[in-house]
Amino acid sequence: MPSRLIHHLIRLDVVAPSPYRCFAVRSDESHHAFDARAPYGQVHLVRGGVLHDRSLVSLAANGYPRVTIEAFSDIDYATTTLAELAAAAPHDTDLAGNIAAALHLTGVLGDDLASYRLSVETRIDFLASCGAGFHNDVAHHWSRCLFWLLALDLADIEFVMPHAGLHLALAPGDLLVFDQTLAHGLCRPADKGQALATSFDSGDHCRQIFLTGELPLSDAQWAAQGSPWLPVEVHEGRGALDLMVAEFDDRTGTVKRLRALQACMARSTCHVDEDDN
Repeated sequence: MPSRLIHHLIRLDVVAPSPYRCFAVRSDESHHAFDARAPYGQVHLVRGGVLHDRSLVSLAANGYPRVTIEAFSDIDYATTTLAELAAAAPHDTDLAGNIAAALHLTGVLGDDLASYRLSVETRIDFLASCGAGFHNDVAHHWSRCLFWLLALDLADIEFVMPHAGLHLALAPGDLLVFDQTLAHGLCRPADKGQALATSFDSGDHCRQIFLTGELPLSDAQWAAQGSPWLPVEVHEGRGALDLMVAEFDDRTGTVKRLRALQACMARSTCHVDEDDN
């Protein structure tokens, strides 16, 4: 395990737009067809050498040719394997173990280190971007996951969650764990929380690349994190805005068509995806 890792826990003060009093995450999986949970109210940042600096450079060089990024807010994924990553990063003899050790510091899956390693070994991708307009990710099984990102190559970038007032400067080697159902984007610090295309249309640092994966939480783990799955009627009574149907302005993160969403947090509007396994 890397010995210099520092775990930063950032507690979020998430504010929903009026007339709503809070947010909720609904599911289109059959297991939670009539349930919702509150968004996870923390972000975890791990710094201090998750991977060797030379590994970051070689992994970025390996990942960029696999993705297509041409314009602002383009996001592209490329599947990979641990064997491919290990070959590209010989300076880390246990790449999966190093990432799992960093994730273990967050505690989101409990104390068992093996559960974090299993998650890393189950799925790991390259993710590339050219900045990112504000959006969220809630479809299918993502409603029961947290996302992690390990920055390989980027410069002059902030990770922004507009409804939590979070502006987090990122550097190569940073590992981030967050609830992707909340609106998020990648911005230039000088743009004060706005995602502007003009800030990514030229220069040497227009693209960013990460390793990424998912941390699926069980119902018990969500409850332990303070976001239990509860009947949608509970969240409707709390005045919750449904993050499954919310649409965000990609420049500012503002929720669009607020009044049209007022009846969405109800049992009558629940939906189960036909491809749900």
